[in-house]
Amino acid sequence: MGRMTQTSSTDRPSVWPCLSFRDADAAIGFLVDAFGFVERTRRSDDDTLHVEIGWPSGAGGIMIGAVDAADECAQPSGGGSIYVVTDDPDAVYARATASGAKVVREIKDEDYGNRIFTVRDLEGNLWSFGTYPGC
Repeated sequence: MGRMTQTSSTDRPSVWPCLSFRDADAAIGFLVDAFGFVERTRRSDDDTLHVEIGWPSGAGGIMIGAVDAADECAQPSGGGSIYVVTDDPDAVYARATASGAKVVREIKDEDYGNRIFTVRDLEGNLWSFGTYPGC
């Protein structure tokens, strides 16, 4: 097994989760309003919508697209599970619940030091926000 090293917060993200939504515009609006993501880029043509949203710190991003039966890479909506690192999960929790995110797991402190909660977005994807940054 190889040796693991921690990357610095100045490294560019190299892992990009991708989610498909039936109503991508509504989903993006929800993710921006409820969680604080920032829309970075948007590209669309007659049949395709691709949007990059990012975490405000600049340390991560997610690619968003519309569910499209013609796109062999599109996944069904509602099956994603994303974990986002934040320094202030209580503030994100308050914002998310005020915006109508369905709470799956209340905010709590885990025995390994993570403060975390989990909610669902408009189409059923799970979003967990916690303080554990990985190793």
